[in-house]
Amino acid sequence: MTRRTARIAMNGVTGRMGHRQHLVRSLLAIREQGGLELDDGTLLWPEPVLVGRREDALEALARRYGLDHWSTDVDAVLAEPDVEIYFDAQVTSAREESIRRAITAGKHIYTEKPTATGLEGALELARLARDRGIRHGVVQDKIFLPGLLKLKRLIDGGFFGRILSVRGEFGYWVFEGDWQSAQRPSWNYRAEDGGGIAVDMFPHWDYVLHELFGRVRSVQALVTTHVPRRRDENGKPYDATADDAAYGVFELEGGVIAQINSSWAVRVHRDELVEFQVDGTEGSAVAGLRRCRVQHRSATPKPVWNPDVPATDAFRDQWQEVPDNAEFDNGFKAQWELFLRHVYADAPYHWDLLAGARGVQLAELGLRSSAEGRRIDVPEIVL
Repeated sequence: MTRRTARIAMNGVTGRMGHRQHLVRSLLAIREQGGLELDDGTLLWPEPVLVGRREDALEALARRYGLDHWSTDVDAVLAEPDVEIYFDAQVTSAREESIRRAITAGKHIYTEKPTATGLEGALELARLARDRGIRHGVVQDKIFLPGLLKLKRLIDGGFFGRILSVRGEFGYWVFEGDWQSAQRPSWNYRAEDGGGIAVDMFPHWDYVLHELFGRVRSVQALVTTHVPRRRDENGKPYDATADDAAYGVFELEGGVIAQINSSWAVRVHRDELVEFQVDGTEGSAVAGLRRCRVQHRSATPKPVWNPDVPATDAFRDQWQEVPDNAEFDNGFKAQWELFLRHVYADAPYHWDLLAGARGVQLAELGLRSSAEGRRIDVPEIVL
């Protein structure tokens, strides 16, 4: 078996997502399983090159995981001919320019979302990558979650009949940083640093809705900042200039209506931190990160509204669990493997920078909808 090393520049691995999901649970996990075997028998061995601004943090990560290569000089890493892939998990405000430089250097691109701070920048990256002839992908991890994979199985099997609506709830209480430390970095709450829950989550909802139910045709949103003052990582008070909650209604191709609430100022009364309820003429489902439960038309009870007596039905008990029927890998790792096969084995892959630009577009139009107080059509974008 031929072994091939894939050197991958990883920018932003000192952050939470870059470290835990992309480095440890994806590329290092692929190494722990012995590499990625391609269809021709080649064994692909990922070799991360850690990139960032903090030399001490990079050196500590490299030492911790037994890695030999790290640098604070992005341009020097991009100039190395055997570095073939550039991955970006930086703060949003720094991402666009770094990706542009990596494309110019001829590197294949894999990146977190949003890909840019605005639609024009996102489209420019997609055009540059197309013209340069490189492979490019955008992280769209939610559709690789076990719960949504089960939901996709139900859709493909015709379980719902005609799908009518989708209702999504995402979020949790992010502490203000005074008497308990915040679970998210402070830049998430500063618009000038690319923060805001609409910018963060609407790109997720775009690809979830697009992949499972159909393209988003219109958006009507209301965004707000429920918690206006927070404390940063050093305990210093600051004004939250970005939205921490976004309430959206999306009309999809085919007439499906989706309502999704996203909030960092909500206390969880759900089974999972994100849940989607899908209702159709033949049945309904509730899918989360891992679980998916269904209620078919033939097993739907007949509740009657009567506020004068206590409810006697345990409504949650009337739903049936969808079995796993498979072993589900980490969603980030699963998509990394697909992208590596795309780069090194020419496997098909469509979660590209154009798909990333659609997410940026939806966030941009959602913010505009909220500012103008009206529903806005979402035009289809092409390069």
